[in-house]
Amino acid sequence: MNALVNNGDAAGLAGATGPNLGEKEFGFLREFVLQHCGISLGDHKRQLVQGRLLRRLRALNLSGFEAYCDLLRRDPESELGELASCISTNVTSFFREMHHYDMLIDELLPRWLAEKKGSGRLRIWSAGCSTGEEPYAIAMVLAEAIERTGIQIDAKILATDLSPQALEVARKGVYPVDRLGGVSDARRKRWFLRGEGSFDGYVQVHPRLRELVAIQPLNLLHEWPMHGKFDAIFCRNVVIYFDKPTKQRLFSRYAGMLESHGYLFLGHSESMYGLSEDFDLIGRTVYRKRT
Repeated sequence: MNALVNNGDAAGLAGATGPNLGEKEFGFLREFVLQHCGISLGDHKRQLVQGRLLRRLRALNLSGFEAYCDLLRRDPESELGELASCISTNVTSFFREMHHYDMLIDELLPRWLAEKKGSGRLRIWSAGCSTGEEPYAIAMVLAEAIERTGIQIDAKILATDLSPQALEVARKGVYPVDRLGGVSDARRKRWFLRGEGSFDGYVQVHPRLRELVAIQPLNLLHEWPMHGKFDAIFCRNVVIYFDKPTKQRLFSRYAGMLESHGYLFLGHSESMYGLSEDFDLIGRTVYRKRT
């Protein structure tokens, strides 16, 4: 769940030194980011974008922003993930917006497991998974439901994001202990392995959860390689930064990827009002696909 850089970063950029981001280059970057990421960068984000991208200039040994823009023109795909990582900050946590997980635990997972018992398949997509806390939290309640009911089915969670740095963290599944604020003591003991030695103060998610989660890079604005349909899609705190046409296209595509009466979970500041006729609002930022 990538959030656009915010004004809270300004203090951290005050001492940044290096090439200035000119009006021409900023204009190009704004159009590039809007086209490839669906994110609109306002004029007031210019200094913040400059500070963030200075790190990439140094990493690529580029002389200035003109050279960086040339790189994007020549080979946009090779740098897109890094650019997205630079201009965004990953804001996520385990069991964020707990009412969504309550619906999974109390209603959806028991029903799905009962309906799919035998030869069924269960698929959930965490779109904009950031550093992995969301899909691993979903995996916890899914694994617990399977253990509680004793029903074994073909179940998998797809976790995707554009940021290569965020995906690397998600793949490792290693987090500081203080990131477990939303996790109960019982779940900490059941689903996390405590680090020792140089990993003291860290935990790693249990191998059982990692088996349930498939982590892949994906740009939501580009082609999607998935063919099967999903029972639920979590896309929380992602579309808030998209313009209206991008939201409309994305919601339409989500509807096409969901099973009949499948569920779409949005973030607390997001709404589908006036953007789609494919869903009904059935709970707090929970939408069900119409048939």
